[in-house]
Amino acid sequence: MRSAFVNSNAFQRFFVIFYIIGLTGLLLPFTFSLFIYLIPWSLLLNIFCLALFHEGPRDFRTLFVFLVICISSLAVEIAGVNTSCIFGPYTYGEGLGIKIFNAPIIIGLNWLFLTYTSASVLEKIKMPASVKIVTGSAIMIVYDIVLEKAAPLLDMWKWENGAVPLRNYFVWGLLAIVFHTLIKLSGINTRNSLSPVILVSQFIFLTVLAIFLK
Repeated sequence: MRSAFVNSNAFQRFFVIFYIIGLTGLLLPFTFSLFIYLIPWSLLLNIFCLALFHEGPRDFRTLFVFLVICISSLAVEIAGVNTSCIFGPYTYGEGLGIKIFNAPIIIGLNWLFLTYTSASVLEKIKMPASVKIVTGSAIMIVYDIVLEKAAPLLDMWKWENGAVPLRNYFVWGLLAIVFHTLIKLSGINTRNSLSPVILVSQFIFLTVLAIFLK
């Protein structure tokens, strides 16, 4: 249960301002390096605040499923970056922080973040679970299309010859379907009043960076 003083509207406004500041900091040459350093801390802040407004039970099952998503996605990323056989040939930069076996530790949390928020924005809409799984996965693919444009500019990762292989999007979508299915089969409630604001703010943030950051 979150404390009575925690106000959803205040946090929603905070994150809109937060991403505007982040956008400004990354577009200005003299603050660019500082804001690159803050990227993993920004993700951790997003996840912490989402946890405050998670409306479902905070039980062992929920924690276990979330850990499975984090650990399995990190394992896939480690295999992918070291073999080039999963997503294609790519390497991670320094923008996502500390690495383990050439993959940033925080990438597992990023997969959880995207799966959770994309499921959350659909939680209140009445539609079959299968449709929610497909729609949530499609949201993640669209997000990744924009992310792939911004990631090299933010020193997150880069592709060999600068070309994103089509199989990256195929595997990304397949993993998204697996993780969304896992959440649905586990019966986890992903309702969260912060999710739409944070997900949309991030999407706009990445889109603007992809267009204007040189």
